[in-house]
Amino acid sequence: MTARQNVLAVISPHVGGRGIGAGLATLFPATANVTVVEAADEDPAALRSAHVVITALSPVTAEHLAAAPELRLVQCASHGFDYVDVDAARERSVRVCNIGSSGAEAQNVAEQTFALMLALAKQLIPAHTALVDADWALPRLQNSLTELCGKTLGIVGLGQIGREVARRAVAFDMGVVYAGRRRLPPETEAEFGPARHVPLDELLSTADYVSLHTPLTDETRHLLDAERLALLKPTAFVINTARGALIDQDALADALEKGALAGAGIDVFDPEPPTPALRLLRAPNVVLSPHAGGVTRETLVRIALAAVQNVTDFLAGGTPRDVVN
Repeated sequence: MTARQNVLAVISPHVGGRGIGAGLATLFPATANVTVVEAADEDPAALRSAHVVITALSPVTAEHLAAAPELRLVQCASHGFDYVDVDAARERSVRVCNIGSSGAEAQNVAEQTFALMLALAKQLIPAHTALVDADWALPRLQNSLTELCGKTLGIVGLGQIGREVARRAVAFDMGVVYAGRRRLPPETEAEFGPARHVPLDELLSTADYVSLHTPLTDETRHLLDAERLALLKPTAFVINTARGALIDQDALADALEKGALAGAGIDVFDPEPPTPALRLLRAPNVVLSPHAGGVTRETLVRIALAAVQNVTDFLAGGTPRDVVN
């Protein structure tokens, strides 16, 4: 008989909590003993005996890892893994995985990116609000209405999600430039216009829309700070569907309030949910959404299946995919 393995499913309340966790638990084989919690230290006994922690945007800290002597794998049910102390896990020989190769979130994050871009270009939020208030705002808004066609989209991080964004940019007749650690093969670049690989500062100074699709690490935290935001054209828009801390949020609010940028579309925040004190909530010409870029009905199913399959394969003796440490 196969020994039962202990899995701790940690699902933050702001992404569904126990309700989502209960559904996730049903996907595991009978050999897995699954405990669902909303914080890693909610059930100390379950954490202490866990062989695997599967987490959906809930922190797994060095303290949590120290309290889990049986732990061998932390599975992130997301592309991002910034909420796990990866260094502490490495020191304890605990593997940390995401679902990067599955592409589970790529379609919807790309769609969310373009939803934000289009809402800004067509001024949908102020137009809707004005009409509700019986204000025919066309004369006031028409000078700020613009097209995506012919504009340059700068993509920071042309990975799996970034490439889905680039494909849609080509369909909108946009030019694509991208920044990243490595240049893609010419045949891959040719799929996107062709896309041009440029230094980050050049991308920022030339793009009409800048869209972030890079992981949050120590090196990328506040990648767009006040100095870099100042490189953007005053007619440019910033889109962030990756991680909130990639941008210095106060610096972005400063730029918007001063009119140094045309607008911003933000789906991710630091922290999440954002506090009422966040200045971006009141900044001019912003479109905000509550980290909706990875949580359609279809996306959630793909994420759950990818994460559970990786854990199941690991518990059966296989090599886990998408190890980030």
